[in-house]
Amino acid sequence: MRVLTWNLWWRFGPWDARRKAILDVLREQRPDVVALQEVWANDGENLAGWLADELGLGHWTYARFSRPEHWQRRVPGDTSDIGVAVLSRWPIGAEAVLPLPADGGADNGRVALYARLDTPGGNVPVFTTHLNSPPYDSGVRCAQVRVLAEFVAEKGWGESYPPVIAGDFNAWPDSDEIRLLGGYKTAPPVPKQCFVDVWEYADPAAPSATWDSSNAYHTPGPTVRIDYIHVGRPGARGEGEVLDVARFGHGAVDGVWPSDHAGVRVDLKEAPE
Repeated sequence: MRVLTWNLWWRFGPWDARRKAILDVLREQRPDVVALQEVWANDGENLAGWLADELGLGHWTYARFSRPEHWQRRVPGDTSDIGVAVLSRWPIGAEAVLPLPADGGADNGRVALYARLDTPGGNVPVFTTHLNSPPYDSGVRCAQVRVLAEFVAEKGWGESYPPVIAGDFNAWPDSDEIRLLGGYKTAPPVPKQCFVDVWEYADPAAPSATWDSSNAYHTPGPTVRIDYIHVGRPGARGEGEVLDVARFGHGAVDGVWPSDHAGVRVDLKEAPE
């Protein structure tokens, strides 16, 4: 089962050309499940729905941020919504949306989205989110991770597959919020809850940055990984075991950079037939 996560940079830059580049990259990746952040939607179209149709992924769900003004102010005249989405090869049997706390930081109406994928081998609980972005908002992100962990505990346990948590966490790998989500380097928000950053299984020599100062859309700054896929412990038959991890979307397509982020891809073991 191939799972991707990718921040699509809303409607910034040459967005119409970019979405074609995004589609080309996703086609090359051949995903089964895609978690997306900064997905735009308006009265006429939803980028998640368009991508699902073009990729032949028959199922998708989208959750909008309740306060899109932070993004709209930066593209004068554009009133499109922004949110997160999950695309799936398999039916989505259940879904839910969790508002995230601002906890004293900027309140952009951010959310986490849950989708239960009904696969032939069992149900797969998938979560995607996009945490606060200012570098100094680590405390806010920790508060968001705590409610996210409770959301996963409520919706994601009891399935044959472990929970899959994907998104743009705007946090460095050694940050308090990432340690908190993992639960194996500090006390987890929910007792006995533990998630592994799939990049722990990657080739140590492989480039890992998803926020890269060499990207054409970036201002100078640190090159670092801020996008993640976390998974729970494998199921009884090995469901959800990490098989392969890689970065994708980190270059131009016919001269167009698809996004200001690179994405993360993981191949997870499916249930044996």
